[in-house]
Formats: sequence, C-alpha cells, structure tokens
Amino acid sequence: MKATQCGRFLGALAITTLLAAGSAHAAGRYVFISHAPDSDSWWSTVRNALKGAATDFDVTVDYRNPPNGDLADMARLVEQAAAQNYDGVVVSIADFNVLQGAIKKVTDKHIPLITANSGTAEQSEKLGAIMHVGQEEYSAGYGAGQRAKAAGVSSFVCVNHYATNPASFERCRGFGDALGVDFRKSTIDTGVDPAQIESMTSAYLRRNPDTQAVFALGPISAQGVLQTIKKMDLKGKIYFATMDLSNEISRGIKDGTIAFAVDQQPYLQGYIPIAIMAIMKQTGNPDLEAATTAFKIDSKVAKRLEAYGLTPNYGPRNISSGPGFVTRDNIAKVERYAGQYR
Repeated sequence: MKATQCGRFLGALAITTLLAAGSAHAAGRYVFISHAPDSDSWWSTVRNALKGAATDFDVTVDYRNPPNGDLADMARLVEQAAAQNYDGVVVSIADFNVLQGAIKKVTDKHIPLITANSGTAEQSEKLGAIMHVGQEEYSAGYGAGQRAKAAGVSSFVCVNHYATNPASFERCRGFGDALGVDFRKSTIDTGVDPAQIESMTSAYLRRNPDTQAVFALGPISAQGVLQTIKKMDLKGKIYFATMDLSNEISRGIKDGTIAFAVDQQPYLQGYIPIAIMAIMKQTGNPDLEAATTAFKIDSKVAKRLEAYGLTPNYGPRNISSGPGFVTRDNIAKVERYAGQYR
C-alpha cells in the first residue's frame, strides 16, 4: 500500500482514544480492535468498559474498528497495531482464517494478546493469546433454543445481520440443534440495514407461515424484527428471542413482544482484557493466574462489578462473560444500565 493510500485508509477508519493518562507511558498503552461496523450500537457498552478500565488502571486505551465491518480492513488495523508497538492488543476473532496472519505480526513481536467477544477459546489459544474473554457462541444459541423449546417452539428463523462473521452462524446452529431443526434452512442473511432486515424477515414469514419463532443475533437485527412484528401484527403470536440488549430490546421485553434476550455481559469483554494486561505490566509478572488473582481482589474492580451487577465466570485460562437471560422477571434489575454497562 502506498503511503498516500495508507494515509487515506487510516483516516477512514474509526479510531478513538478513550483515555490519555498523564502517566500512560509508565502504566501502559493498549488497543481494542473489534470487527463491528459503526452502526452497531451494542459495542457502546464495550467502549464504556474500556474507558472504565483506562481510568481504574491509569492507562491509555484506543478503540479501533472498520467502519463498515469489512474484515480485510480489520486485519489491516491489527497489522498497524503491531507496527505501533502497543503494550497489549485485544482482538475479536471475527474470522480466524482472515485474521490469523495479521495477529501473528502481533505475537511475533511478543506483544501481549488477549482475544475477546467473538471466537472460541481453542482459536484464541492457537493464535497465541494469553486468554479469551467472551461467550461461547454455540452454547449461547443452544441455551436460547432450549428456552424456546420449553415454551413449545419447534420451528424458527434465525435473522443474521452479520453473516460476514462465520462465528455468528454458531448461534443459529445452537438454537436449531436445541429444537432439532437444520439451522441452514432456517437462517437468512439480512445485512445491517434495518429496513432490509424488516423486509427480508417479513418475506420469510409470509413464505413460511408456520414459523413459530424468530431469533435475532443482536440489536441491529432485533430492530428490524420489531418492525416486522409491528407491521404484521404478530405481537403475542410469534415467539421472539434475541441476543444482547439495547433500549429497544428492553422495551420489547417489558411489553411482551420479546420473550428474552441473551446477555453476554459485554462490559466484561472490554474491561477484563485491559485490566489483566495492565496488572501484568504494573506488577512485572506475566503469569495469568497471578494476574487473575490480583484482578479478583482489586477494590476498584469489585466496585465496578457490584455497581453494574456483573458476574464473570472464571476458568483456569479463560473468563466467560455469559450467557445470561433477561426476561420480564429480571429486566428491572438490568435495564437501568442497558446500552451503557449491560
């Protein structure tokens, strides 16, 4: 890439410095690189988490993402992070095959790497990451499908707004397996435009009038599905479940349009990786077990988790942030922070 082209590329990418601490050089400078397009509001919670971690551990944190969700652009962001010699890099594994070459440039320079959100613990380990913080996609989908099956559902459509991320289909597969349904025949690739999501979902339901449930993969697809249900007068007639939370999803749960939302506690996915790497740098000890122990007893961490009602599930190498389920029974406990810290 020519220098002028590189400059235009960098200018087009979403780059946010979340905190520039006065002692940043000593405390550390980190970057979180996600696969999310600018239009995905779900990631605002992760960005808030990065701000919280930057404040609590006196570090600088940059957030970078490809504005349109293009994974080739994301891979270039990872390569640039390696060249900029951060003290640590956090990456979502949107596509193992697309990103592994770029990520190798990070680990080849012995820059600490943690993976978060998308991907699996096994992929994380193969990439040379210290740990993975996230929700296992298949298990989340399977758990959601089990709840739907218990409610009498035996058919569904999975509304996938980010099919560019292969891991997203694991959510659909899990839901389908729980119902005993082939997810490949029950999944639509809608893209991220809410009007298109509404149009494609409506068309599917008209072609398949016996469909009993709709499973959306996040706030973007949920927004379009909510419009579908409203226009087709399906409230109370179709079982609607979704991944993640937003203000619109919270309202849908409260008014009975949405049966439940799968909460993967995204705040943890942003906060924990930065905190762990900052602890390692500040103590000069790269041992994960020691850093995790220090994280658990840190008073600032405890205050954050208690304030937002967050519960990490600690494993020997990885930390699971979900799944949890938000229903009408517990929505009051989480909606206060929906879209900000939950």
